[in-house]
Amino acid sequence: MGSEVIIMPAILGVIFGAYYLFISARNKERMALIEKGADASIFYSNKDRRVTPFWKVLILNASLLLMGVGIGIFIAGILHLSIGVEEDIAYPGTIFLMAGVGLFVGFNMTKNLDK
Repeated sequence: MGSEVIIMPAILGVIFGAYYLFISARNKERMALIEKGADASIFYSNKDRRVTPFWKVLILNASLLLMGVGIGIFIAGILHLSIGVEEDIAYPGTIFLMAGVGLFVGFNMTKNLDK
């Protein structure tokens, strides 16, 4: 019972910590630029620069990750049933391999979205 009570606050703490580090690092970076004499207008986005929205990048990468996991399960099933690779080796190895391929493809597609 004790570990179930700890999991949710730990997850929320990690999320809060990551957000806090992001905000504090951004603030320190901006303060350093202002101290060096940079114009404050560089912090505000202008309409000329086109940036892909975060939600599109998130959806693209999540969908490619999930497709990679699905393809990994499918290939692992084929390896296990037809070739005879042990189940304990085929499933995790193929799933992680295909998930990594999916994330790599998503990374390259995200770079192309910004162009």
